[in-house]
Amino acid sequence: MSTTKKLRLGPLPKTESIKLTFACPASLKAELERYAALHAQTYGDAVDAATLIPHMLEAFMARDRVFKSPRRQSSSRC
Repeated sequence: MSTTKKLRLGPLPKTESIKLTFACPASLKAELERYAALHAQTYGDAVDAATLIPHMLEAFMARDRVFKSPRRQSSSRC
């Protein structure tokens, strides 16, 4: 079954990474695994949920208007 609509999280870029550990509810882990399966079906590359998380967070932060506001950026510089 081919998905004609594209997911909000597009194909994953190749990036350098560091390891970060976090805890989440089992229900969120299940949803992440479901998203990973749909992402693999959509883009043809198998990917696990842990690989998707940094890209999802990056996309979330890039779309957060308050976080990106100029006033917020200038006040975060020390």
